[in-house]
Amino acid sequence: MRTLILSWEYPPLIEGGLARHVRKLSENMVAQGVEVHVLTRGHEESPSEEDVNGVTVHRVREPERPRELGEFVTWVEHMNADMLAAGVELGDRYDFDVVHGHDWLVAGAGDHLAKRFRCPLVVTIHATEYGRHQGWVEKHPQSHIHGVERWMANRADRVVACSAYMREHVADIYGLDQDAVGVIPNGIDPSELAPVDDLDALRARFAEPEEQLILLVGRLVYEKGFQLALEAMPGLVERLGNVRFIVAGSGTAEEDLKCQASELGLDDVGTFLGWIGDDVLHSLYRIADLTVVPSLYEPFGLVALEAMASGCPCIVADTGGLREIVPEDDRVGLRFNGGDPEHLAVMVERLLTDERLRDRLVAEASEHVLSFDWSDVARQTATLYDDTLAPFRAGSTRSP
Repeated sequence: MRTLILSWEYPPLIEGGLARHVRKLSENMVAQGVEVHVLTRGHEESPSEEDVNGVTVHRVREPERPRELGEFVTWVEHMNADMLAAGVELGDRYDFDVVHGHDWLVAGAGDHLAKRFRCPLVVTIHATEYGRHQGWVEKHPQSHIHGVERWMANRADRVVACSAYMREHVADIYGLDQDAVGVIPNGIDPSELAPVDDLDALRARFAEPEEQLILLVGRLVYEKGFQLALEAMPGLVERLGNVRFIVAGSGTAEEDLKCQASELGLDDVGTFLGWIGDDVLHSLYRIADLTVVPSLYEPFGLVALEAMASGCPCIVADTGGLREIVPEDDRVGLRFNGGDPEHLAVMVERLLTDERLRDRLVAEASEHVLSFDWSDVARQTATLYDDTLAPFRAGSTRSP
């Protein structure tokens, strides 16, 4: 079987978690015997084609993406046109059995190429514009992105979601039958969560030995809920006295969050690191006493998995895919009522004051993360390809 995977990012060009997801999926699909070609974008210095760990990566050279969202939508349309042209040329060289697109950013190119190749279109929806904006998608460019996502979901021969929550969410907002949406979770590779050498020196930058360090990590946007975690901090500092926190990441809400922290009197107990590389991120999990994932909207919950795989206990919001990462039995982590900073503070205090609880969570979580194995994710994806191909092998083709 030969598949063409479309993604707007792929290492070494990394915008977020999508690049890492597509890389690990692709490499593990190769290990399953699938021939994988990835069509992505690159910079001027990027090779147009190369073999990376068995994956044939094809890149279209694109200018730096604009930061203004309205301009970004136009840029995405141009990128799709370039990907389509490159994909047509690839179709002259290879016979593809499946086209697999990741998110709305490659929707147009993916649909046209699957139609041209007379093969099924599989689409993975990692998050939705509707979810990111809590349903407020009436104005441009949110309305445009939401419309592209809806069109893409209804054009696909098979839609993939990363959690049962996302399957229900996608089916509901795009008018799909839930049976048309497959659930394949994201994976994690604990061996890749390598820290820097001197963890003691790193921790000393942020906390004294007797202080307890809380980690918040991710894109600094409203739906990630960091504003709720900050609201919980003053009470924790007052009651426990020895609490400090780190906020690692960047995003549109960064300045608002810094202002909020100042207004709450948290400047002396917290540090905003901005964007950080993977090596530093993986080290932060190792030096923190606790990771908090306070999301209002969360399709999956990779930060929680990374924390657990790194031996850091976590507390997550009782929402979205986080419910499937951290069950409610307090076995591998704790949950708080989503959107409730007071309840978050209660759960943080409970964990930071109960060493036996922390040790038990860390031990149980180290086993739990092994169930999110990339090789299993690849096997499930290959099976989904086979199932989706069946009607095409019987003579059916995609409608124009």
